[in-house]
Amino acid sequence: SLSPCGHWKNWVLSFDDDVDMDHPYCDEDEAALEAEVNGNWTPQEKALHEARLKAKAKRRVRKSSSRSESLSESLSGELADGDSHSPKGKVPVPNDRKSRTGKGRGLPKKGGAGGKGVWGAAGMVYEVEEPDVKDPNYDEIAQGDTVYATVVPELDEGELEKTVNPIVQEYFEHGDTKEVQMLLRELNLGHHKYEFSSLAVSLSLEGKASHRELTSRLLRDLVGKELSESDMARAFDKILKELPDLMLDTPEAPQMLGQFIARAIADHALPMAFLDRYKGKVDCDHARAALDRAAVLLSMKREMVRLDNVWGVGGGLRPVKHLVKEMNLLLKEYLVSGEVKEAERCLRDLEVPHFHHELVYEAVVMVLESKGDTAVKMMCKLLQAFWKIGLVTVDQMNRGFQRVYDELPEINLDVPHAHSIMESFTDLCYQESVITKQLRDSCPSRGRKRFVSEGDGGLIKN
Repeated sequence: SLSPCGHWKNWVLSFDDDVDMDHPYCDEDEAALEAEVNGNWTPQEKALHEARLKAKAKRRVRKSSSRSESLSESLSGELADGDSHSPKGKVPVPNDRKSRTGKGRGLPKKGGAGGKGVWGAAGMVYEVEEPDVKDPNYDEIAQGDTVYATVVPELDEGELEKTVNPIVQEYFEHGDTKEVQMLLRELNLGHHKYEFSSLAVSLSLEGKASHRELTSRLLRDLVGKELSESDMARAFDKILKELPDLMLDTPEAPQMLGQFIARAIADHALPMAFLDRYKGKVDCDHARAALDRAAVLLSMKREMVRLDNVWGVGGGLRPVKHLVKEMNLLLKEYLVSGEVKEAERCLRDLEVPHFHHELVYEAVVMVLESKGDTAVKMMCKLLQAFWKIGLVTVDQMNRGFQRVYDELPEINLDVPHAHSIMESFTDLCYQESVITKQLRDSCPSRGRKRFVSEGDGGLIKN
């Protein structure tokens, strides 16, 4: 109905929101109404009109969603009553790799070979693909002749010393030249190859005699395989130039270098004409002393016999008989000179700390076989000195004495008073803190047989 004023305005403002907006005439009436009154609305009336339109849109969305839910429920009920083995009768499962369209046999996509990060089905062997001519990386010249190889960069002087030093130090421990050859093949020394020999010799000059012996063997085994004679000659040329600097750490470097040169020439690691190149051309006194030393050693060995004993033989490499002979000579020289320092130096040069029990054994046997108290006191003094400086350990000391204890019955055949001498010597060593009380108490003692007077018939007392 119209308002008393005859306008539609008040009727629009009092429009009931519960009117069915889906009525077929509703949209037409609304359009006509909006066209008639659009020019006469105030801002408040326009805002109210927009709110009514939004409410109408929400009601439409709710009605459409409820209709779709009822339709899906009816369809799911029908599918549940159908064949459960058919792909069309199954409810989609999340993350299912099978087809969801209901088509096909219900098998996985691509036979199970598809998916992210999958290169194909298990056991699939791919054939060699022919190069594509349209590939931007296609190289017509290289096709069929491509060779792949591992390229090792060449070491510079700074990295060379850091790499070679651990190899040489480890070689001094195991002494295996074949392992060093294998490591050198893995390195790219380039034109610095000769410096390996010079570094090895320089490190051995600061080490022991056994290290120098191992270095000479290494140089002998490397020539002809990893190094040439010319490389070895360049290495010794460099060492001769650096000899004044080497003497700061090793004053005996000229004599040692001369021995290295002589040994290398005898081992055919250096050419025979190496010394001839320096005749009359050496200004450095130290280099001249080294070359003279090498010339003297080679003149003593005219035959091509290796100078195997130029460094002596390393402790662990010496025969046992040779070590026993050296220790006997050491003790005899000490009994004559009485110099403990010299005896200590000779024992250290043998480099056999695991064999020091032989020195203790030989010293005690010399005491048992000696005459007088001089040898007893001197040997006790020597063992005491070795004990205090830690040159002979408690284990080596106990083992040496125990060996004498075990062989005392046999020694007694040659030395009738061996038991009494042994008891007095162990007491003296215990007083000087050379041996322990337990070792002294374990010394074997043999009771002396007591006989009656000759007039009693020589019977043994009970």
